[in-house]
Amino acid sequence: MSDDLCAPARARRSGGRAARVAVRAAPLEEGKRPVRAGLPGGQYAPLSEAAVQRIHQAALEALEVIGLANAPASGVEAMVGAGAILGEDGRLRYPRALVEDMLAKAARGITLHGRDPRHDLLLEGTRVHYGTAGAAVHVVDPETNAYRDSTAQDLHDAARLVQHLDNVHFFQRICVCRDVTDNFEMDINTLYGALAGTMKHVGTSFSDPSHVAGCMDLIHMVAGGEEAWRARPFVSNSNCFVVPPMKFAEESCITMEHCIRAGMPVLLLSAGQAGATSPAPIAASIVQAVAECLAGVVYVNAIAPGHPAIFGTWPFVSDLRTGAMSGGSAEQALLTAGCAQMHRFYGLPGGAAAGIADSKVPDMQAGWEQAISNTLAGLAGLNMVYEAVGMHASLLGFSFESLTLGDDILGQALRCVRGIDVTEDSLSIEVMKEVCLTGPGHYLGADQTLKLMQTEYVYPTLGNRMSPKEWVEAARPDLLTAARRRTRDILDRAPCQVSPDIDRAVRDRFAIRFR
Repeated sequence: MSDDLCAPARARRSGGRAARVAVRAAPLEEGKRPVRAGLPGGQYAPLSEAAVQRIHQAALEALEVIGLANAPASGVEAMVGAGAILGEDGRLRYPRALVEDMLAKAARGITLHGRDPRHDLLLEGTRVHYGTAGAAVHVVDPETNAYRDSTAQDLHDAARLVQHLDNVHFFQRICVCRDVTDNFEMDINTLYGALAGTMKHVGTSFSDPSHVAGCMDLIHMVAGGEEAWRARPFVSNSNCFVVPPMKFAEESCITMEHCIRAGMPVLLLSAGQAGATSPAPIAASIVQAVAECLAGVVYVNAIAPGHPAIFGTWPFVSDLRTGAMSGGSAEQALLTAGCAQMHRFYGLPGGAAAGIADSKVPDMQAGWEQAISNTLAGLAGLNMVYEAVGMHASLLGFSFESLTLGDDILGQALRCVRGIDVTEDSLSIEVMKEVCLTGPGHYLGADQTLKLMQTEYVYPTLGNRMSPKEWVEAARPDLLTAARRRTRDILDRAPCQVSPDIDRAVRDRFAIRFR
């Protein structure tokens, strides 16, 4: 990893130190990198086994007794046909045997494909992947602390940036194209802005069910045809199929049905807010989210058994003094980790939110908010950590510099997820004997140290580890200036990720609002 911030210090170093720096800077094969997509987590479990069982039983009871309202006619037909019960009050209720049957049919070990196979994400067990999401309506300028409306160009540039950030593993819409007033054109620009910016897996949503067909046409153009798309679906539908508490969102459900038939993986997203649209107790908020997503599992598998779906329990937190969302809170971190534990209990691919900052700009508050929740989510073994970087003001604002800085935060979080390697080699005292009995009395030049510099240790790209003296000699560089420089350098070099002929064809057919 290269960084102008470190250049003055490197220029003064030579000899053995310079050689070690060169070794560290050399690229590694993917499998030898100290952190990478899909590292297994699961070391942290905020819920006891008994608590997990109690939450599961409470969710099943909620589905049997309360059920969900407002399913569209097509959903009612599918779920009743599978065994759900439609009450006189219009609510669908779910016998426990039905839920268990659909859990048995649900897809496990699914792969979310990238357009480049290097970016494929295998969702099984406790494998952890970090990415974006959030649909912010503003872009934050940390230099002026000003907020402005987000645009299609911003969304495309964010995708271009993510393509070149190693620790951000997938891209889902991070901001809204507020300069595009037509809803179909907004969906098209959101989708194509992402695909033209990155080869990593893309998550998108649709503002109307009627838009799915046109967007699928665009996807088929990029994929090289429908057959190629169905073989490697590289876009998933982020679908808010419920409106908490315990109601279906009719249009979103119809959209989900269209996406399933089009071969698109779906994220079953339940996003209640504790104390507002879900219960205030953290455990009860998890119960409601689990119940709603279990209803989603029934829905999906009643239509297409085994269709790839992500169990998207995304309960958020309220500041109970004001009712405002507090996505950067410790309670949010616990909620997300608890949800990850429930995903593991069901053995289903799971996703939830972490990394949200309530802070309005990339400052110290944002740093602790993003680091705590991302680290707990990873340690809990969450398969898909959404909204992990770049998000401020409780998802209302997005910052490019924060996205770039977040790559460093995720690198450190992933190193915690990887944990401590305890092997015969790592515990051997042979190197200790050599250094202490016959050697120089330190480990700086030991072969073992040089060997582990890249594979055992993670080095921040922007985080400043200079001594105070070096920092002064380098003109006291600050973090935001370095982030702004790296962001600009990446965007200056980042090419379009769609071939020129396909890009021309897309722009000829659709009104694309970014360059």
